[in-house]
Amino acid sequence: MTTGPFSFTRNPIYVGNATLMAGVGVAFGNLWFVLLGVVSALAVDRLAIRREERHLAARFGQEWIDYASRVPRWLI
Repeated sequence: MTTGPFSFTRNPIYVGNATLMAGVGVAFGNLWFVLLGVVSALAVDRLAIRREERHLAARFGQEWIDYASRVPRWLI
């Protein structure tokens, strides 16, 4: 999938989860939720995303490399 949300970020669900956690924290004035959103994003990046990307690179080769060079892992 390279269209829709996947054309802006390679991980739209992870971006949504982290944004939701941080947004709940801002909405309710709870700094812990904001921090939890950041910590969970870092944990997911290290524990899941990097592993998934190695698998995708092995499975799809140059097609994955081209996509990954064009679309950011997060939003930036």
